[in-house]
Amino acid sequence: MTAPTPPASALVRPFTVSIPDAEIDDVKQRLARTRWPDPETVNDWSQGVRLENARSLVDHWQHHYDWGRLESALRRFPQFLTEIDGLDIHFIHVKSENPDAMPLILTHGWPGSILDFLKLIGPLTDPVSFGGDAADSFDVVVPSLPGFGFSQKPTATGWTVSRIANAWGELMKRLGYTKWAAQGGDWGAVVTTALGAVRPEKLLGIHLNTQYAFPERIPDALSSEERHAVETLALYAGDLGGSNHLQGTKPETVGFALADSPAGQAAWIYEKFQSKTDNHGLAEDVLGTDDMLDAISLYWFTNSAASSGRIYWENRSATFAGPKLTLPVAVTVFPKDIPLLPRSWIEDTYSNVIHYGEADRGGHFAALEQPEILVREIRTGLRPLRS
Repeated sequence: MTAPTPPASALVRPFTVSIPDAEIDDVKQRLARTRWPDPETVNDWSQGVRLENARSLVDHWQHHYDWGRLESALRRFPQFLTEIDGLDIHFIHVKSENPDAMPLILTHGWPGSILDFLKLIGPLTDPVSFGGDAADSFDVVVPSLPGFGFSQKPTATGWTVSRIANAWGELMKRLGYTKWAAQGGDWGAVVTTALGAVRPEKLLGIHLNTQYAFPERIPDALSSEERHAVETLALYAGDLGGSNHLQGTKPETVGFALADSPAGQAAWIYEKFQSKTDNHGLAEDVLGTDDMLDAISLYWFTNSAASSGRIYWENRSATFAGPKLTLPVAVTVFPKDIPLLPRSWIEDTYSNVIHYGEADRGGHFAALEQPEILVREIRTGLRPLRS
């Protein structure tokens, strides 16, 4: 893959990931001094991360994990910073060699980052090298949400998903794109849905692997699929909603708790991966220990526990009843996603569904869990927009 020429605009500056060795040494020293809590009093994950699993993860981080491997991988992708609405936004930008490639902005969620999409960039920009058709080529733009990763942390309130969506529209305009599409899951889907609601003139359509399509009022009579959707929403908001609730109400307290403890940061994210992936007993069965630690390390080295958690606080009035959308929407439902919506509600909320796909496996973090399936679904789902 040929690296694109950096945009000529002086508003866009090159960026290189570089974590000092002293910070890498520091995290290992902190991990060695971890003060462990007492073990849980149950034989499952109902009280949160199990002590033996947390110890294993932290031991791997301290003794075997190699941040330099990830940093080298990141440096293979052209990265930039650009100031939008008073905030420096970090993004990866990889252009396809196909001049007819469709520009596509990919948005991550929490506890996600640009790392979610690293395995998608090659197949999307250069499909032929990965067994695909050149006609499905994309130019790929992968921004870090404000307060996440290498993007700047907001110092004032107001960075709602609508504001982020407007920033993404400005970013694509600044990169010179006259027609483009958007994709996202988790909070990335909330931002992408907001883009669909705002509907910038140049936005052709969107792809969602998380759907915000519950009715404003749940009907009294429910089909089995609709009843399952309500039950999974209750699970999401209840037993699985601890981190969401805390970040939506007290993100700064969460930041204090995690900013000084890499083991705490690891447990915080590990629990979310454990509870919302389509795994065989442990999250690392599907994500891999190093992949999980890549995500955890990025949050640690950028000290973004508080700033990333504020996306819940800024949007705490948001619900799974999303806005009605009329632009073209492609949808992929992953079977172990939580909550899991029925097709009827999705098609009622999105009146112009150009593709409805059902994956045979995968959970809430589709880009990390099943990148090949998601690539295939993005290609298929957005293909109608090319005509």
